[in-house]
Amino acid sequence: MASQQQQPGGPGLQQAASLQQQQQQQLNQQQDFDPVHRFKMLIPQLKESLQNLMKIASLNLTHNTIIDNGVTSNDAAVQRFDKSLEEFYALCDQLELCLRLAYECLSQSIDSAKHSPNLVPTATKPDTVQTESMSYAQYLGMIKSQISCAKDIHNALLECSKKIAGKGQPPGIM
Repeated sequence: MASQQQQPGGPGLQQAASLQQQQQQQLNQQQDFDPVHRFKMLIPQLKESLQNLMKIASLNLTHNTIIDNGVTSNDAAVQRFDKSLEEFYALCDQLELCLRLAYECLSQSIDSAKHSPNLVPTATKPDTVQTESMSYAQYLGMIKSQISCAKDIHNALLECSKKIAGKGQPPGIM
């Protein structure tokens, strides 16, 4: 019986700690996919990279000035400007992608809000009519237009696939 003693805190505490750790990991993963959060995380790195780039440019300019004046210098102390510039541009590219993704998400959200149906009041709760709700007739009209649009897209895709399939065959076989 002595070998079955429980650890201090018990299994309930360990499960709670494990659950908290899993939730933290999920939150971190969600933040990694959020372009605005990623942008905010990259800004300090960009500032640091720009400071490093300017420092290296200053050192290289000073070094080149010394060489131009005819004084011999230690070439080993000069850092590579192109590598720090490449690092800066890579961070700029990541920031640009984050901003483009955030813009696309915003555009998609706006389009979704504009084209998605608002609530239709139900007969069971007529007193909870919201200002954004629409009548059933308006709802049906909107759904019919969405179905029509989906059919048009479907037909256009079928027509394009037939044209592509027709171009893939040798001439004279149609």
